[in-house]
Amino acid sequence: MRRLQITSRGRREFLRFLAASPLAALPGFAPGILADLRATERRSRGGDPQEDTFVLNSPEQALDVMEFEAAARKALPPAHFGYLSTGVDDDGTVRANHAAYARYEIRPRRLAGAGKIATSVRLLDATWRTPLVICPVGGQRAFHPEGEIAVARAARAKEHLQILSTATNTPVEEVITARGAPVWYQLYTTDVWDVTRGLVKRAEAAGCPVVAVTVDLPSESNRETLFKSRRVDTRQCSGCHEPGFRGQAKRRPMFDGLDISKVTRLDAGEISWDFVKRLKDATTMKVFLKGIVTREDAEMAVENGVDGVIVSNHGGRAEESLRSTLESLPEVAGACAGKIPVMIDGGIRRGTDIFKAMALGATAVGIGRPYAWGLAAFGQPGVEAVLDILTRELVTVMKQAGTTSIGQITKNSVAPRPA
Repeated sequence: MRRLQITSRGRREFLRFLAASPLAALPGFAPGILADLRATERRSRGGDPQEDTFVLNSPEQALDVMEFEAAARKALPPAHFGYLSTGVDDDGTVRANHAAYARYEIRPRRLAGAGKIATSVRLLDATWRTPLVICPVGGQRAFHPEGEIAVARAARAKEHLQILSTATNTPVEEVITARGAPVWYQLYTTDVWDVTRGLVKRAEAAGCPVVAVTVDLPSESNRETLFKSRRVDTRQCSGCHEPGFRGQAKRRPMFDGLDISKVTRLDAGEISWDFVKRLKDATTMKVFLKGIVTREDAEMAVENGVDGVIVSNHGGRAEESLRSTLESLPEVAGACAGKIPVMIDGGIRRGTDIFKAMALGATAVGIGRPYAWGLAAFGQPGVEAVLDILTRELVTVMKQAGTTSIGQITKNSVAPRPA
C-alpha cells in the first residue's frame, strides 16, 4: 500500500512538471496531460475522472465559451488549431490578456430595480444590440468549409457588428450579402501603396463604412506554438500553402485583380502618421487604428483626425510585451477623452469580461478566438452559441450590478482586487 501511494503521488508530480514545461505548447499534448492530471486528482478526492474529459457534441451542450476550445481542437488538424491558438514566443501575452480580467472585481448593487436590461450601444452612426463585436480573423475556411459566410450569417441572426479581415477566404461582397448589411473592413497595409489603395477602394465600393488599419505588426513575430504544431501535422499541405506572398494571395480573394508582383508582406513595417493622413485622403470610409495601446499614441490618433481606435495586441500574436489590452484600456480611453470611440479586443471569455471592459472605458468589446472555436466545432450554430452565451452572461452581471443599461456601467462598477 505504501508503494502504491508513493507511485500515485509521484505520477501527479510528474504530470504537473510536464504541464508546466514547454512541451505543453504542442497541440494535442497539453490537453491530454492536463486532463490526465485533473482526472488523477479527482480520483484521489473520490470524484468522477470523466468530468474533465468531456468534449461538446453539439453547441447546445456548452456551459461557457471555453468549452468550444476543446471541441475546436478535436475538429481541426494540428497546424490549423496551432494557427488559431498561437501567440508570440511562449504565448505569455495571450495568457496575460485574459488573466488581467481577474484583477478587477465587480461591485454588486442591491435594490437598484434591475428589471429589463438594455444592452444596446451606439457606435458611430449605428445602434447595435450589444457591445459585442466579431473581430477579424483571417483564413476562416481553415476552420470550417463555410468560413466567413457562416460567421456573417451568425452575425446577421444575432445582430452583431462584424469586421472582415484582409486575409479573408471569402470576398467582401459575398460576406456583406450573407450579413445582409455592411461590415467593417480590417486593412493589412502591405508594402506597396497601390495595392493597399486597391484593397481600400474595393472595400469602399462594397459598402464598408469603416476601415480598421492594423498598426501593431511592425515586424515578423515569432509564433512558436504555430511552428511546433506544424511539426506534428503529418498532412501534405503544399497544395494550399505555397511559399511567398503570391502563394498566400491565391487563397485571399481581396487581392484578385491587383498587381501584387512587388508585394512581399501583408503588413508595412514602415507605417507612420503620414501614411494615416494619406489613407484618410484616399477614402470616404471612417478610419480606425487597430493596435493602439498607449496614451501617447491615442493622443496622436486624436490629433491626426482618426475616427476611432481599437486597443489590441493582435490577441497576443503581435509582440511578447506581456502587457494586456485591459491594462492599456484606461490610459487610451483617458487620452481619447470621449472624442472618438475606443474599442478593445483580446482575452474576452466571459460576460463579466465585457462588463469590466465597458467599466474601464470601452465603447465596444471584440472577440476573436471564441467565435472561431465555435465555427471550427459546429459552423454557424457554434458561432451563434458563443454570441448567445456571452450576451446571456453580460445580462446576468448587469442585473447583479444594478445597471439596467450599458450607459450605467461606469468606473464605479468595478474595483481593483487587493494585491
